[in-house]
Amino acid sequence: MRGLMMDTPLTIGSIAEHVEQYHGGREIVSVTVDDPAHRTTWRECMARARRVANAVAGLGVKPGENVATLAWNDHRHLEIYYGLSGAGMICHTINPRLFAEQIVFIINHAEDRWIFIDAMFVPLIEKLADSVRTFDASPDAESA
Repeated sequence: MRGLMMDTPLTIGSIAEHVEQYHGGREIVSVTVDDPAHRTTWRECMARARRVANAVAGLGVKPGENVATLAWNDHRHLEIYYGLSGAGMICHTINPRLFAEQIVFIINHAEDRWIFIDAMFVPLIEKLADSVRTFDASPDAESA
């Protein structure tokens, strides 16, 4: 018997590795507006989560920085959550049921670098775009 003490830190990365290794073929069914029964597996989900992490890192987002989501809980959101969190970024979920003023306040207060949004929220974000501050994290930004 190995004992009762964990020998691996309980991180998003270790959870992802566990689910991929032991439950990789298990199906995930997600209901979305555009697909009433999207089906995938944990293995496919974790592969897409890694692609999300690499894409966001390619945009210059570093571990510890905030990336927001304005989305429903579906397969896409799950992949973004595991991708960002697994890469050490902060996945900042924003409740789409909030009032527009609250969403603006939350985004500005969190200083989110990027926002992932479901297609149905594009009109909302377009209305709020002038109220949302943008945050330039480039090295030259501090001297400006």
